[in-house]
Amino acid sequence: MSQDQQQANQINIEISEEVAEGSYANLAIITHSHAEFVIDFVNVMPGTPKSKVKSRIIFTPMHAKRFLKALEDNVNRYEAANGTIQDLEQVELPLHFGGPSAQA
Repeated sequence: MSQDQQQANQINIEISEEVAEGSYANLAIITHSHAEFVIDFVNVMPGTPKSKVKSRIIFTPMHAKRFLKALEDNVNRYEAANGTIQDLEQVELPLHFGGPSAQA
């Protein structure tokens, strides 16, 4: 591939200062329909009864699969350099998460 073709294929990506700061999330809720995957990123604090979605990303199914592969590749590279990431806890969502409590 020539240098001109490489430059034509490059994308110039900019990021604002606000977005560059990022948002911390310790929970991701993933839902999907036939047309899209929706990932809501949430910061859940212990002892706090309510949490807000910090960011929502919507993917086409094809892009969701590409994202999954890219994330898996990055986790593998991280673990090759730093050791296995330990999943120390199982997080269970309360049954009322995202809606009213169930009643019998």
